[in-house]
Amino acid sequence: MILWCEWFARVRDLRPACARARTFCWMALVLVGLSVRSDLAGVTSIVRALWLQPSAYRRLLQLFHTPALDLDKLTASWIRLALRLFRPLRLGSRLVFVADGIKVPKEGRQMPAVKKLFQQSENNSKPSFIFGHAFEAIGLLVQGALGQVACVPLLSRIQEGLVFSNRDKRTLLDKFVRLFLAVTSLLEQPAVVVADALYCTRKVIRPLLDAGHHLITRMKSNAVAYRPAQVPRVRSRGRPRIYGEKLRIRDLWAQAHRFRSAKSPVYGEQQIEIQYFSVDLLWRPVARLVRLVFVRHPTRGRIVLLSTDTSLDPLQVVALYGYRFKIEVGFRQALYTLGSYAYHFWMLEMTPISRRSGNQYLHMKTERYRDLVRRKMLAYHRYVQLGCVAQGLLQHLALNFRSTAWRLFRSWMRTMKTSAPPSEAVVAQALRTSLPEFLLATCGDQELKEFILRRLDLGRCPALRLAG
Repeated sequence: MILWCEWFARVRDLRPACARARTFCWMALVLVGLSVRSDLAGVTSIVRALWLQPSAYRRLLQLFHTPALDLDKLTASWIRLALRLFRPLRLGSRLVFVADGIKVPKEGRQMPAVKKLFQQSENNSKPSFIFGHAFEAIGLLVQGALGQVACVPLLSRIQEGLVFSNRDKRTLLDKFVRLFLAVTSLLEQPAVVVADALYCTRKVIRPLLDAGHHLITRMKSNAVAYRPAQVPRVRSRGRPRIYGEKLRIRDLWAQAHRFRSAKSPVYGEQQIEIQYFSVDLLWRPVARLVRLVFVRHPTRGRIVLLSTDTSLDPLQVVALYGYRFKIEVGFRQALYTLGSYAYHFWMLEMTPISRRSGNQYLHMKTERYRDLVRRKMLAYHRYVQLGCVAQGLLQHLALNFRSTAWRLFRSWMRTMKTSAPPSEAVVAQALRTSLPEFLLATCGDQELKEFILRRLDLGRCPALRLAG
């Protein structure tokens, strides 16, 4: 019951996001369901996992559509709570964030923002094109007591698929920058964001630098850079030169004498030696010096990393970029353990989309139709945001209550290692097995427990039926 007492105590910190006490109780009920359900069939799986009465299904649907659950306040409350629950990984005084995109298949022809998406993957079992929602997600890198690093999901938003105005010229990268700056404005701390090669562009780097943040990313192999121009002894007329010799990035691999050997700083790699060297060059898109780190890995091949902070040690840049994979691990848990993207909300009045559709243009639609689309998009985002909160709470219990989570797991896995923090799936199993006894105990949050108990169908829960 220790896990549930801690879980409910932390959920209380999200109360400012709800306009009414009843809304907060339903939100807590959804978070419980997301944390303990074993199947991922949308809202119906929450009803099954918590043995709720069938009438609760409509109330749960209403929660995701009601403005009484303020999405912005919920996001802000969760970001501040995450900073208190975890020990953030810092680079000096700067927080370290990870950003990436995820494409979630959706077959609904009456779901706003569903479009045909190109799925770039090295796995040939995946189709090249899917229909679905394109999300941008931001996570915070944190450290456990034993030194393990994890990525806590902060928020995830649909960034493609809808065009409300034909005068809106914002790209996906413009929307990402706006999303990231909104997160950092809540924390009021300088930050470093780690992202893949998609974000290695002027549209991302310049706004981040102007706000006092830095980016670590992978550089494309066909890029070019410049040496700083030499200052002449006697200045001539006109503006002084800024850019000197032009260099192709791919040509610098031939400078074998500059490479140094070192043990790989990437987490999980033991007794692996890499070769690297770094150089500070002018990159014309941002008109300033950036640090390029060339890395030869014995199994992963060659990679060029870019850091806008030229004071970082090259091995530090390599280690931080290695943590980018942590957000991929988080996506896997969100998809297959919590079902954070397993929503099925249809818009009955929506014009069905075709199987070849791209963006949905709404500037010719009525204002009522546009409002209905916005309402449905908020429902999607509330569902996904609550999934981020539930996943973060599971990570909190895994990192800070490791031994208790393993003791309440009450099952077995071939790869169990009780000396390490458990996964979200293990913590979810521990919560699932201890939920009935927690609801019947006299300790804990009595108000929320009574709210849940009043809506249970005791005929579907043997443990509670025998106790009753």
